[in-house]
Amino acid sequence: MTATAAPSEERYRSGPRAAISAKTLRKDRWWAEPTITAAVLVSFIAYSTWAAFQNANYYVRPYLSPFYSPCIATVCLHARAGSHIYHAPDVGIVGPWWVISPAIIVLVVPLGFRMTCYYYRKAYYRSIWRSPSACAVAEPHKRYRGESRFPLIVQNVHRYFFYLGLLLNCILTWDAIESYHFASGWGMGFGSLMLTLNALFLWAYSLTCHSCRHIVGGRLKHFSRHPIRFKLWGYISKGNARHMQVAWVSLVFVALTDLYVRLVASGWVHDPRFF
Repeated sequence: MTATAAPSEERYRSGPRAAISAKTLRKDRWWAEPTITAAVLVSFIAYSTWAAFQNANYYVRPYLSPFYSPCIATVCLHARAGSHIYHAPDVGIVGPWWVISPAIIVLVVPLGFRMTCYYYRKAYYRSIWRSPSACAVAEPHKRYRGESRFPLIVQNVHRYFFYLGLLLNCILTWDAIESYHFASGWGMGFGSLMLTLNALFLWAYSLTCHSCRHIVGGRLKHFSRHPIRFKLWGYISKGNARHMQVAWVSLVFVALTDLYVRLVASGWVHDPRFF
């Protein structure tokens, strides 16, 4: 007795595929999510680019904008008495030849880390590159090459930006500690909370990263032989389930932190002191 195809399969095989010229037959608002994603990403890129080229109002003691940290050019003329992390006003790591904003150097690391992040790839592939915009929605590209060829193969540098991002997080953590050190002594202002939360959100974003999860335990073949790494891998895996939310919160908050420091430094906003 020979097996026969199911009625649904028979109907599918019996004739040619229907020619559907519509982009999609979906009736829901599939376009809402990629549109919002594109708007947020483009807004952040536009703001960070504008802020980087301002080269002013990025420091007011004891607050330093995360876009300009670490400040490694001679154009950073802010003085931090007693701090060995930052240079003296007349000495710079980069040198006097660098006359434009130091944020141009600093932003390479966080932008490189985020643009190659596994979640953000999905975000801008769907929202900006439209590959595809949503499930069951046709994309404008005739063929897909994947990430095994140039230029998308460059996405593999993500793990190296991850290491640099951890170093940057350490510096921003130091900035958060320094934000409690006012000219009159130790205290706490609203800016101190902003810089502290910014550092915490960035640490959360880095430690829930897919690369962090893989480095900790992704390559292990025998979890029983590495109980500590297995536990860490389990904790990071739980956090990785919320990586999307942490990615957006940290992205928006770092821009808000820069904006707050900028408003205080320019005199538009008075920084309230709690003690």
